[in-house]
Amino acid sequence: MNTTQSATDPASPAQEAQRSVAPAVDVFEDTGGITLLADMPGVPKEQLELKIDGDTLLIEGTVQPRTPDGLEPIYAEVRVPRYRRSFTLSRELDSTRIEANLKDGVLSLRIPKQAHAQPRRIAVTAG
Repeated sequence: MNTTQSATDPASPAQEAQRSVAPAVDVFEDTGGITLLADMPGVPKEQLELKIDGDTLLIEGTVQPRTPDGLEPIYAEVRVPRYRRSFTLSRELDSTRIEANLKDGVLSLRIPKQAHAQPRRIAVTAG
């Protein structure tokens, strides 16, 4: 019995469900924190999951396949991916105040810096 799978053999639904793709991500930093933009096309808000575990941020999302009403796919070359990516957050970031927004397939996360890590002005008095 041959247990290997060739590149042209379709994967089983269980194998497809276990596969995940790392979404493309851009990270920008300013004095108040970081903004993370992750490309997650086809992932609806209901299929998006964000988790913080210690200093690790985990982003997961499953693409919701679009099938026209009344039709059922019998052949598809496009695989339905599951996006998954994790990041280690710096201790100077405040993970309790993360703001998340999903629009047009792009997940935007704003992670502010802790108050002690943000730059501040020091008043100088004369005399």
